[in-house]
Amino acid sequence: MERSAAAEKLVEIVRPYVPEPELLTHLDEGSDFLKDLKINSAHMIDVVLDVEEAFDIEISDEAAESLQTVGQAIDLILSQAGASSGH
Repeated sequence: MERSAAAEKLVEIVRPYVPEPELLTHLDEGSDFLKDLKINSAHMIDVVLDVEEAFDIEISDEAAESLQTVGQAIDLILSQAGASSGH
């Protein structure tokens, strides 16, 4: 999967959890889920679950807890997707 495709899919996943839709217009890989997109920590659990389902990957609790930015999420998705397709 290409990085841009993963990014587009990720934006669609987080969209329902962003309280102010205009925040998505400034989204980039440095965007912080909690600070910049104002997604609350409880909804981050939902985001992780949705990402796992959408990309057919498994994200460890440790990895989920360390997710802070959009770029980190894309890196994790691509590394997990690559690992799962290699089996």
